[in-house]
Amino acid sequence: MEIDRNLPQTLQVRLVSDTGEEAGPPLDLPTVTTTAQLGLICNALLKNEEPTPFLFFVNEEEIKESLEKTINLKKTDTENVVDIVYQPQAVFRVRPVTRCTSSMPGHAEAVVSLSFSPDGQHLASGSGDRTLRLWDLNTETPHYTCSGHTQPVLCIAWAPDSSKIASSCQAGAIRVWCPDTGKQLGRPLVGHKKYIKCLSWEPYHENAECRRIASAGADNDVRIWDVMLGQCQMVIAGHTQAVTNVRWGGIGLIYTASQDRTIKVWKVSTGSLCRTLTGHGHWVNCLALSTDYVLRTGPFHPVTDKGKIYKRDSASKEEMKEAALARFKAVCPDGIESFVSCSDDRTLYLWQSNRTKCITRMTGHQNVVNEVKYSPDVKMIASASFDKSVRLWRAHDGAFICAFRGHVQAVYQVAWSADSRLLVMWSVQTKKLAQDLPGHADEVFAVDWAPDGSRVASGGKDKVVKMWAY
Repeated sequence: MEIDRNLPQTLQVRLVSDTGEEAGPPLDLPTVTTTAQLGLICNALLKNEEPTPFLFFVNEEEIKESLEKTINLKKTDTENVVDIVYQPQAVFRVRPVTRCTSSMPGHAEAVVSLSFSPDGQHLASGSGDRTLRLWDLNTETPHYTCSGHTQPVLCIAWAPDSSKIASSCQAGAIRVWCPDTGKQLGRPLVGHKKYIKCLSWEPYHENAECRRIASAGADNDVRIWDVMLGQCQMVIAGHTQAVTNVRWGGIGLIYTASQDRTIKVWKVSTGSLCRTLTGHGHWVNCLALSTDYVLRTGPFHPVTDKGKIYKRDSASKEEMKEAALARFKAVCPDGIESFVSCSDDRTLYLWQSNRTKCITRMTGHQNVVNEVKYSPDVKMIASASFDKSVRLWRAHDGAFICAFRGHVQAVYQVAWSADSRLLVMWSVQTKKLAQDLPGHADEVFAVDWAPDGSRVASGGKDKVVKMWAY
């Protein structure tokens, strides 16, 4: 192959983090430098004892092979320094699930919600048959059936310490259960006049006792409950239509979305309204916080702490609370949470907790956007839509990355792997389908990836909970 002598053979480059910090002084690098070599240079400059995998970008385009194949050398001004942005990736790698390890029948109606516990030891499912079921993850068999609801179970939520799980039903009641015994804890929490669509626990770093939970009702109210006392502590009223989503943030704020087309931000301590965010032209279906993953897993690091036994005494709780706070501060160092909303108006809006105006409006979906989720590393956002596609967006500015097409019906939910490299069941790096998982006999309504990345659970209209593993 002949080399074009007119093209520059070296480039002056500077390695910069995605937050703008320089890794070191500018370097003269050959244009044939590969991503593997860039990784070695970056680890050396940052003095990493353990090599960290990185992604590299020039002008927002990912370097997949070498500098010369990404940068247009004919148009590049070699007099100036070229900034290469590096993004650290998770050191661990989650393998794509490839096979169904078990089909677990038991529910008499459709499975509507599924969730692994933050410590990865339990799986719970809520169904239209008015029960919550807890499954044994070692044997992949039914463990407990929690009965008591008088109407279909619509929503389930694990406490951040995994010691209890709450379920809400169409009748507007909340019940709290012990995963170790399958027994109900305390009395039902009754107060909502209509069904409850969403539940959100107080973050572990705010209160290690995990006593308080917020519920979003179709009666336009949000209620905060003390599950130990079985009492409603506060009623937050202000929405004029059903509240579709509630998120308890890590900086003392609660975020609510409603069918009245608004999002409201409330102060937890007083229940007072901080700001109302407007822009959507139809119902707001879902909210996702940039801190969702770290708030969900609380004190448990899903991979490095795998198999660790936690004590429930006060000294351990204080230690775990500090660990949860450290993990939260690593994701939200400036005390400002970003969040994204999706709506029946086919758009998404990106917001920040300290601003009333949106950062950007994200368009492209051709139908209702049903769910939205941040990746665990807070670099990307995934949205699921009734237009049969999943779209990927950049988290800091809402820029569109790509669309995953392949579903033949509406997409209800998305689930990220713990290393942010996979989305059930797409590869984020190749932008292609990693694995097709056939098996369900009808629509799949719920899917969740275990926090440690070991398995995926799915459930839907065929009343069966399926487990998938590598």
